[in-house]
Amino acid sequence: MKPRRRLLTGAATVIAAAAHAPCVPLPAAFAQSVPALHRGTDYRLLDPAQPAPADRLQVLEFFYYGCPFCHQLEPLLVDWLQRQPADVVFDRVPVIGRDAWVPLARLYYTLGAVGALAGHHAAVYRALHDEGVPLAQPDTAADWAARRGLDRSRFIAAWRSAEVEANVLRARRMSDDYDIQATPSMVIDGRLLTSSGLTNGVPALLPMVNRLIVLARAERARAKAA
Repeated sequence: MKPRRRLLTGAATVIAAAAHAPCVPLPAAFAQSVPALHRGTDYRLLDPAQPAPADRLQVLEFFYYGCPFCHQLEPLLVDWLQRQPADVVFDRVPVIGRDAWVPLARLYYTLGAVGALAGHHAAVYRALHDEGVPLAQPDTAADWAARRGLDRSRFIAAWRSAEVEANVLRARRMSDDYDIQATPSMVIDGRLLTSSGLTNGVPALLPMVNRLIVLARAERARAKAA
């Protein structure tokens, strides 16, 4: 595992090498419809690339429940997901930038383990940022879940389960392997990473993801034709 580093949330992250970042041209078929992308200012290229499905384009959101910019992104992301084609597969990974982030990652996987993630994911953001509920505390999180109609005993059992612990360890590894330096970050096809820091704000993040999806498609088509 790489050494733990200071991980920032939101637009504060800047890539120092951006001033000399190369322009990445797209194939002619895409050049007129998609502006040129600049590595280092628009996105980073992961090296090594991480595993991704061969038959679909994977988009991963790396988020932290405590990040206000992730909270801002969530409703935009919900709308964006409704407009994606069938070959785009999406998943979330809770970032563990430091040990203090573990409980909120555990909360994410606990909600998944009890089958309540879809109905409660956005509610976690609201509880933390709008209502000031300290959900990183296990008892408080369990009480909050019970108020929302979940079985408290089942929630606590899931929180302490080997399944959730394994998912938390996996999220920690992925936070390192994908070199996540800010939240929210989005990784397309296991190689192309952008963030609200690189796009200078949350509203520009998903439009950049759309452009990177086009780039990933073009690169796949070029590799197939070679």
